Amino acid sequence: MIGDDVEVTVLDIRGDKVRLGIRAPSKVPVHRKEVYLAIREENARAAEAGEPALSEAVKLYKENAHRPPVQDTTAPENDERR
Repeated sequence: MIGDDVEVTVLDIRGDKVRLGIRAPSKVPVHRKEVYLAIREENARAAEAGEPALSEAVKLYKENAHRPPVQDTTAPENDERR
């Protein structure tokens, strides 16, 4: 057991390989180490690039908030061929 919520079970041992089963609540992320490290690296990259992109999105929203929504002319209900 890890804490009160995570249960680790040895499912199989074959030579130098061990298969583990992990039972955890869905709110607890469970990843192999290489997957975890890749996720962490991608999150760090996104955080570095995120601030300018977020600032630009806020700026565009403020500049266009007063305008009426654009009507979708590609929707089937606007197709005059029917």
